[in-house]
Amino acid sequence: MRLKSLLILLPLAMAIALAITPFSQGLNHNLNHPSSLVPPSTDSTVLNYHGGPLLTGPSSINIYLIWYGTFYKKDRTPITDFFASFAPPRGINSTVLTWWNTILSYKDKSGNPVSGTVKLTKQLGDVKYSLGKHIKRAQIRNSVKNKIDTGKLPYDPRGIYLVLTSKDVTVDRFCMDSCGFHGGIMTLAKRRVVYAHVGDPHVQCPGLCAWPYAIPAYGPPGQALVAPNGIGSDGIIINVATILAGAATNPFKSGYFQGDALAPLEAVTACPGIFGDGAYPGYPGDLKVDKMSKASYNAYGVNGRKFLLPAMWDPLHVNCKVVA
Repeated sequence: MRLKSLLILLPLAMAIALAITPFSQGLNHNLNHPSSLVPPSTDSTVLNYHGGPLLTGPSSINIYLIWYGTFYKKDRTPITDFFASFAPPRGINSTVLTWWNTILSYKDKSGNPVSGTVKLTKQLGDVKYSLGKHIKRAQIRNSVKNKIDTGKLPYDPRGIYLVLTSKDVTVDRFCMDSCGFHGGIMTLAKRRVVYAHVGDPHVQCPGLCAWPYAIPAYGPPGQALVAPNGIGSDGIIINVATILAGAATNPFKSGYFQGDALAPLEAVTACPGIFGDGAYPGYPGDLKVDKMSKASYNAYGVNGRKFLLPAMWDPLHVNCKVVA
């Protein structure tokens, strides 16, 4: 059932909200505010370039992935397959890379485009919940910083240090007005890097952070779509895709965005709730449907995986572009 009112609630959550409380670490506050994004309030969405650095260059954007909590293999493999789909083996078709190609239209002040690929470079696990099961954003930031400062993870100016928290972990503002965030860290050596967080929404807020694969608890009733990889994993993938695009094009709050730098619209959150052609409030757009599983998707990758990837703002054509 197509419900026009759903988009009022759902994309707001899926758009990745901002935490505006500064962290008192004596650092530049612009680095300490995680990215916050809310749906555009007008039809005049334009992401302006503010002159700062982007994650550019001919080599890949490197992902340093920290699995915080308990993730079973069935939960992890769709996510690692998503990253592998950015650079599939020869002979394997992947529209994940097609989706990412829109990012090449984002260029820095020297005319260099954002990197054309993403690579999962290293993974760490924290199955012992070293920070506990109820954590704050500042703890995530400090944990990543500590891993870099102590050499557990390398310093990589082209890296994104991504923390995924399992379904039994609550994170400050997650499932309230946020499905994830990205921000900046100044390392001990006074070098900037990008970090990010996305949580598993399956138990805590599937209707908030895994739409259209779940319907919100408060809102008009409707029919959820079938998730190809499970509600939790697909919710994570949708929000990781959102975060990757935002972090690559606006890593330090001085890249491409609209609005307040502390509460910006970025590459994907400028297009909330749009996954296919013909999308309108409450309807994600025309999607492919697997004949056997009835799962809805718009992209495919390695190992026969199917994914649902959000529309990305295309600065060349000044519109929201979905996977062809």
